[in-house]
Amino acid sequence: MALVLTEEQSMLRDSARGLISDKAPVAHLRGLRDGKDATGFSRELWTTFAEMGFSGLLVPEQFGGSGLGCVEAGIVMEEIGRTLMPSPFLATSVLAVSALARGGTVAQKAQHLPKISDGSLLAALAIDEGAKHRPLQTKLQAARSGNGFKLSGDKAFVVDGHTADLLIVAARSAGSVGDKDGLTLFLVDPKAKGLAVERTAMVDSHNAARIVFDNVEVNADSVLGEVDQGFALLEGVLNIGRGAVASEMVGLSEEVFGRTVTYLKERKQFGKAIGEFQALQHRAAQLYIDIEITRAAVLKALQALDAGVDKAGTAVAVAKARAGTTATLAVQEGVQMHGGMGMTDQFDIGFFMKRARVCQELFGDSNFHADQLARGKGY
Repeated sequence: MALVLTEEQSMLRDSARGLISDKAPVAHLRGLRDGKDATGFSRELWTTFAEMGFSGLLVPEQFGGSGLGCVEAGIVMEEIGRTLMPSPFLATSVLAVSALARGGTVAQKAQHLPKISDGSLLAALAIDEGAKHRPLQTKLQAARSGNGFKLSGDKAFVVDGHTADLLIVAARSAGSVGDKDGLTLFLVDPKAKGLAVERTAMVDSHNAARIVFDNVEVNADSVLGEVDQGFALLEGVLNIGRGAVASEMVGLSEEVFGRTVTYLKERKQFGKAIGEFQALQHRAAQLYIDIEITRAAVLKALQALDAGVDKAGTAVAVAKARAGTTATLAVQEGVQMHGGMGMTDQFDIGFFMKRARVCQELFGDSNFHADQLARGKGY
């Protein structure tokens, strides 16, 4: 398949870019941070997202969505990356929708997907329990109790978990830490007895949550997918999320590159624009090459996901690893070429550097994915 967007996909990109650049420039994030906004994103803007069909992009048509694919979700994520827009799009419209659409019963889909599509329900995926992404290291216990389970343990780094109306939780219902068998996904009400949610502001001024489960009771109808066999569902959902985050990093990298080139043309030193110095020209050219190669790798991964999630692991690992290193290079070069002012809070480049660092860690950093590729395991 050609590594270019179709006419319809280009129209989607233009629509998303118009809305996001107008309503959520970097100043929008700065305002939320400085105002210590408890939500961390604009609910009014999320309503507009839903009205334009973005919140239901991956929701099947029979449940009120557009029934589009990962390439389209990646297009929206790339535009989000350009302005660092805080939004529940990743957590709700990508991860939660993918989990429900791929593993939910008809009743579960009918209950939740239409609400996600119209913007009235927010959801979050609770996976990691430590500082690094290690899904197989899940320790949160799901002990059988009556016709259901009791959940006990902690989750960390739950993206937008503080605003979620629904949690999708990975727990160990059998086996030992490190085993693929024995993982089960559950749909959990954040208001359930014994569940405590603590909002945490990440370094990039986006929000996540720590969640404590103290014998939280869930019934059998809350199981998403099969009991003890949730890893295959989880890995597919995570790969879709990884492709989406890689797309965000492409948008972030390109925006930083554009801002840096503009500065090179405007900043004068020794009587001429610093962009005329060959050393800086070479560095900018190398960054442009890296971004374009990464863009191709990410689009290839998104196309592979749409062709078959179960066979896309290798392409996704390449894309996420590549996007992480490219975004890191882009923000480092951007800060350096802007000189001392690039390190000040008054200048936007620092926001991009912080977001790139968080995106690196989301669902596995470059080293995590490179290690999987070296071992030949895929996901």
